[in-house]
Amino acid sequence: MARIKSRARKSSSNSDVELMRKLNTKRSKYALRSKGLDEERPVKIQTAKKSTKPNKVYRHRPGTLALKEIRRYQKSTELLIKKLPFQRLVREISQKFHDQLRFQASALDALQEASESYLVGLFEDTNLCCVHAKRVTIMPKDIQLARRIRGELN
Repeated sequence: MARIKSRARKSSSNSDVELMRKLNTKRSKYALRSKGLDEERPVKIQTAKKSTKPNKVYRHRPGTLALKEIRRYQKSTELLIKKLPFQRLVREISQKFHDQLRFQASALDALQEASESYLVGLFEDTNLCCVHAKRVTIMPKDIQLARRIRGELN
């Protein structure tokens, strides 16, 4: 088998630090003995700091996360509006019509399900209006047009 030359390896910084530490302790012992002092004093050793690059934060392209969110919410079936804020809104609106109204939990769930279904449908129609206008951003005028086409008046 042919012999292969091996490259000289660079010494690591850790071995250099250990070597410096050993030399400094020996030097300090000899210095103390020559001065007639038997106490050991701590010796500070400066270690070379490695320059570390901060991790680069990965940035997604504009719109990528929005599309990811859209796919996630289209797959899921859970309610998107939080229950307590919706419940407070329903109670606040109902106060205008009657003071002492009580709601069953199932009634609030049904109201929330119906309202979210209505909003999702409205946004689908709004998106169609937006695409028809050759845009990708929905605007208030798209919502107004979708409601007018549906026959809902302001």
